[in-house]
Order: sequence, then structure tokens, then C-alpha cells
Amino acid sequence: MSATPSSLPPFDPGDPLGIDDLLTDEDRAVRATVRQWAADRVLPQIADWYERGELPDIRELARELGAIGALGMSLTGYGCAGASHVQYGLACLELEAADSGIRSLVSVQGSLAMYAIWRFGSEEQKQRWLPGMASGEIIGCFGLTEPDHGSDPASMRTHARREGSDWVLTGRKMWITNGSVAGVAVVWAHTDDGIRGFAVPTDSPGFSAPEIKHKWSLRASVTSELVLDEVRLPADAVLPGAKGLGAPLRCLGQARYGIVWGAMGAARTCFETAVDYARTREQFGRPIGGFQLTQAKLADMALELHKGVLLAHHLGRRCDAGTLRPEQISFGKLNNVREAIEICRTSRTILGANGISLEYPVMRHATNLESVLTYEGTAEMHQLVLGKALTGLDAFR
Repeated sequence: MSATPSSLPPFDPGDPLGIDDLLTDEDRAVRATVRQWAADRVLPQIADWYERGELPDIRELARELGAIGALGMSLTGYGCAGASHVQYGLACLELEAADSGIRSLVSVQGSLAMYAIWRFGSEEQKQRWLPGMASGEIIGCFGLTEPDHGSDPASMRTHARREGSDWVLTGRKMWITNGSVAGVAVVWAHTDDGIRGFAVPTDSPGFSAPEIKHKWSLRASVTSELVLDEVRLPADAVLPGAKGLGAPLRCLGQARYGIVWGAMGAARTCFETAVDYARTREQFGRPIGGFQLTQAKLADMALELHKGVLLAHHLGRRCDAGTLRPEQISFGKLNNVREAIEICRTSRTILGANGISLEYPVMRHATNLESVLTYEGTAEMHQLVLGKALTGLDAFR
């Protein structure tokens, strides 16, 4: 502590811990590109999309996201950007700062559908699907969750049987982001050889994807059911490297990593909204930001927000170094989503009744995060993952 206050850089309320010092110029450039795209393309319309419960421009949005390199961002080859995992995380943060539904579009496309093909597919499958998915010309989805089997995917009922050299798939998948607009669905099914993954063209006879309506969360996102009614596929539709439940779980780990960052984007937007509101909203003759209880709320929110961002950075560096463990991703997903929800709820209290209006982003982010808390592993499942890691005892069964 040899530095004097006069020699120190000024305190930055937007980056109180100086986390930006950890970023390279390239990191900052990636962040700026995604932030500007979201500001230009999403923020002016997102409240309307959310209120209407639709994402009308999804195909055009996908192409634009492909043009800035945001799809399959950390993958290499096949038109993918080959960015670092930290850069992908920064992109997720900026996208979810606009809306969780937009980040979900990117996560499902890149971390689930594209990653599954990139990691487990044949060279022919990669050449067929990945360039178009990286450009946004082809949208993908990921079919694992079923109506009766969410946290227990090993009990899935979807099955695939051999008929000659073909595969025939039958079953249903539920809560599938991008499902009704996808050109390819990565579908997981039981076979006589265990759980296998399939790249299913969505124009295959017997495949349908009715959109799920009446959602009160992730309203600016396309969510569907997948119905596979005797869908016949050639032998080369199976992902040759995907055998057993570990394959889809590895894909989920990629998506969970993006959520660790993304949740902090939603939290940041709500926090900044609360700070701006507290500076200008007057009660009892002065701005409410001058009252002790409001400042206490803002201080606590800032602590959790920036600790969460610092945690995301740490996990990103470990991911780029090849040392990130699944338990550590659970640590990040559990903490950051839980704290993000609390930040949104506290922000709503500062805004009072205005907090429930779509004139402000707070309630939209709060309701979206209720879904983020559940998908890619519920809070309870991540608690059990960490509990097992800490004790060596399996409480799942």
C-alpha cells in the first residue's frame, strides 16, 4: 500500500474492482462489437418483442450474429471465429445485458448444437452443417430434455432403432430453444448401443416442432416441442463420437459456462438502471439515492455483481488454459444466476411500482432469469454436484 491516493487511478463506479485490467485490447474489441450490435439491433425493440411474446426477426438476427462472429464463437475451423473462451463469455454478458432470449439463441446455436457436431460429428457432418451454422444461414437446436425427464436425462424415452442401414427415431423433446426455426436438430436417443446423438434435418418426414406459447419468461425467444414420429434417417446421421450420456452432458457444460457470464449481463443492466433511477427519483425532497437504505442496497448489489464478473473471468481463464472442471462450472452457474436474480429483485424495489413496467428492463430480466435458473441444470442439481465433489458422497440417488 505504498501508493498515495493522488497517484491512484480514479474510482470507476462501472468497474470498481478494475476487472477491465484483466482484458486484452482484442477482448475489449470483441466486447465493444457485441455491445454495439445489441444496442443497435436489440434494445430499441426488445420490450415490444417481449410484450408480444415473439422474436419476429430471428432468422435475420442469426445472420447478423454470424456476420460478427458470435455463432460457434470459440470453435475453430468451418467458418467459426476461433475466439478465446473469455471473449465468448464477454459476448454472452453483452447479449444477456440486452435480453436472456438473445443470449439463449447464441448459446443453443454455438455451445449446444454446433459444439455437438464439432466435437462428436464426422468430418462429413461438420462440412455439411457447421459453415452454414457459423454464418447464421442454418439455425440449430438441441433436443435432450423431455416432457417427463428434465434433470434425469438418462431416463429419456426417445429411442432409435436400426432398420437395415437406417435409423428410425421416435419420441418427444420439450422446452427446445430455436426448435421451430431450426434447420438441424441434434437429438439424443436411447439405442441398443446406449445413448447416441443424431443430426436430424428438420425437413425429415415425421419431424415437427410446434412452438410453445403462453410463456411468462423468455418471451423474446423461440421455444418449441420436438416430435419425432418414426423419423427415418440414413446411417450417417448418427454422431460417431457421441456414445453415452457423457456426450450431451459435455455439451451442457459448454452452455453453462456461457450462462455464468450471461447472468451477470442481466444483473448489470438491472443494477445500472437502479443506480440511474436512484440519482434522479426524488422523494421527501431529495433523490432516493441519498438515503442510507438505498445506498446499502446499491452497495450490496455492486458487491455481488462484480464478484460474479470476477468469478466468470477466473473460470474463463481456466477454460482457455484447459483446466476448467465441470464442478467449477456448476460453482459459477449456481452462484451467478442466484445472485443475478437477487440483484434484479432488489433493483425492482428501488424502482418501486415503476419496476414492473416494460418502460424499464428490470422485470423483464427478473422473469427471464427464473428460466435461466432452471435450464442447463437446476440450482438443486448444481448444489448436489458440488455436494458430491466436497464430500465424495453421491446424493443424486
